[in-house]
Amino acid sequence: MIRSSFLVVLLTSLVLLLLIPRSYSSEINVTQTYPSTKFEYALLEFPLNIQYLVAEFFLIGAKGYGLDAFAPGLAQGGPPPIGGQKANLDPLTEDLTLQSGLALIGRLRAIKRAVKGFPRPLINLNKELFAQIVDQAFGQPLNPPFDPYANSLNYQLAAYITTVVGPNIYVGIIPKLQNTESKELFAGLLGTASGGRTSRRAYLYERWDSPVPPYKVTVAEFTNRIAERANKLGMEGIKSEGIVVSPWNGAEGKVSGNVIEGDKYSLSYGRTPEEILRILYGSGNETIPGGFYPHGANGHIAQYYFN
Repeated sequence: MIRSSFLVVLLTSLVLLLLIPRSYSSEINVTQTYPSTKFEYALLEFPLNIQYLVAEFFLIGAKGYGLDAFAPGLAQGGPPPIGGQKANLDPLTEDLTLQSGLALIGRLRAIKRAVKGFPRPLINLNKELFAQIVDQAFGQPLNPPFDPYANSLNYQLAAYITTVVGPNIYVGIIPKLQNTESKELFAGLLGTASGGRTSRRAYLYERWDSPVPPYKVTVAEFTNRIAERANKLGMEGIKSEGIVVSPWNGAEGKVSGNVIEGDKYSLSYGRTPEEILRILYGSGNETIPGGFYPHGANGHIAQYYFN
């Protein structure tokens, strides 16, 4: 049964207010900078899950090592990722990837200035997982299996997968925030997340009609399939789009190029935490962990659904 976003948010907020223990409530009053309610605290901390995932993917892909080397202690003792490896990148792509990884360290610090946060969850970056995701997107196994670390193009397609929900979470959460400082924080996070995702979409759009070796499938079709998978798992309509769309679905109904995805008014799509979990777990169910988070995401919202 598909629940309305309003009822999901309302139920989640009411339950979270009851579930957060008194000892944690007093801790919030001491450590928080921005949020004024327990529910707002839970909303502010939730995106840390995505920041951890993408930071580790970019840092390890660029240099072969992640947060524990670049920013010791930032992971708060959480387990190291499994399966990540240095990608076979050309110098420019490696430089851009490292820039993205370092920027994500800054975003992690920014969120943790506002809330205490939580330890890094266990993150799966195995190439087998990416191959499985691509197989699901195409509805059949690809031969050979997709390897995200094989070359620069494959890596950018894998980055497209890990960031498919990136800006959406901030668009979805900002209207629910009450505190001005919280809104300013998330507006800043939305800006940089959108910029990073658009730069990757531009990279792929430049190659939209090129085949992805050895599959004889174009880059555009890859992105469309990945977006369709995200929409199916999210269960809330079309909120992810490929880099090429039908002209009537492009900006002002006039172009098929779709570097900057958006609705009919070219506004960013928003997703709820529940939608994000369904997609990143790969299960289509916010209560069933898997995918990038084998043991589930962390924080009050994710743990509520997991428990």
